[in-house]
Amino acid sequence: MDGDPHRQIERLEARIEELASRLESCRKLIFASRIGIAAGAIVLVALLVGAMRFDPAFMAGAAAAVLGGIVIYGSNTATAKEAAADLAAVEAERAALIDQMELRPVSDRPTLH
Repeated sequence: MDGDPHRQIERLEARIEELASRLESCRKLIFASRIGIAAGAIVLVALLVGAMRFDPAFMAGAAAAVLGGIVIYGSNTATAKEAAADLAAVEAERAALIDQMELRPVSDRPTLH
């Protein structure tokens, strides 16, 4: 590992951005999977109660949307939990490095503006 705390913090901040991006991507996919599940379920119910003319292609598509949505939801939920845990660990590591740096507050000086 690099001994310079500034470089370590830069590396950790890059990792934080990467994990935040992954987490946001998972959230978007989770949202899309919920929409797929809901849309598929609505079509299946409409087919079952006769609100739509029965068509095997619609039924297969709706069932695929529900099942695919469930799979995508589960997979991305697990990935999001893992990314959130990694993000918390990296942020804690960054905070520990910052605390070790013994930073001094900037004195109150008059500004030029």
